[in-house]
Amino acid sequence: MSPVAQHHEIRSGADVLDVSPVIPVVVVESAEQAVPLAQALLRGGIPVIEITLRSEAGLAAIEAVANEVEGMVVGAGTVLTPEQVGQVRDAGAQFIVTPGSPPRLLEAAVGSGLPLLAGAGTLTEMLTLAEAGLTAMKFFPAEASGGRAYLSSVAGPCPHLRFCPTGGVTPENARDYLALPNVGCVGGSWLTPKDAVAQGDWARIESLAAQAASLRSA
Repeated sequence: MSPVAQHHEIRSGADVLDVSPVIPVVVVESAEQAVPLAQALLRGGIPVIEITLRSEAGLAAIEAVANEVEGMVVGAGTVLTPEQVGQVRDAGAQFIVTPGSPPRLLEAAVGSGLPLLAGAGTLTEMLTLAEAGLTAMKFFPAEASGGRAYLSSVAGPCPHLRFCPTGGVTPENARDYLALPNVGCVGGSWLTPKDAVAQGDWARIESLAAQAASLRSA
């Protein structure tokens, strides 16, 4: 485990953007998969993971990684309700990711005290988050919402906002996103293919993580 991976202080969403060029967006079907999966990512040089609540095992997986994988920054993704905000905080999540930012959810997430990457797909949503004091956010769904061209245009009127584009980001286009001045990192599911997770092919995930860790903005 590298010493660098052990000392990421995550106090805000902006800090989350600076941990790694890629945040793996992960769905696990059993909590038992979570720890070896996170360890494989860490060995590959990716010290951050977003475990989504898209499966029944999500909360238990967050708790397992938070407790057992030293040096891994673990976040909770696909947080949709105020109730889930409390659940992921109790499970040990170090940051929260939401696909959108309706008022009650945003209030609960901000009120939790956890760093937040709230989802925004339009300028109005981005400015609404900025009004709430958030300058780092998730751009989602990235490709469907206009992709790199949209984010490049946003940088003009809103140079103070920074993003983690997620949704349709691939190894082929990730570097183009990372080259934008307002992109801190990207989110992607390609680091943890469903079949590799199901088969426990941690070596493959480590290799994909190493390739992702080498992605840097131009």
